[in-house]
Amino acid sequence: METYRAGEIVLLRFPHVDTTGTRRRPALVLLDTGDQDAVVARVTSQAIRSAYDVEVREWREAGLMLPSVIRVDKVATLEKRLVERRLGALTAGDWARVGKVVRRLWRSIS
Repeated sequence: METYRAGEIVLLRFPHVDTTGTRRRPALVLLDTGDQDAVVARVTSQAIRSAYDVEVREWREAGLMLPSVIRVDKVATLEKRLVERRLGALTAGDWARVGKVVRRLWRSIS
């Protein structure tokens, strides 16, 4: 079974909300505890929409094809079998900014 590091960008078959199909899209790995699932956040080329969106400043270095945004509040636990391949990883600076927003998100629900 494949293991992923937090901060890696992967291409996966993301299930539709209505569960009738999937869409290939990049995602940021937030957590892989070694079982069959991984916790990921959506990556999109759409504009920033909320305080929980993080611009990937070094998107080429992360293996992305377009300027991208990580939607930190759009998190899913998905089976790792949905991952098609690794694209790259966030730089230290982009990963630190994601961590800051994740902490802000968790503080907002406590």
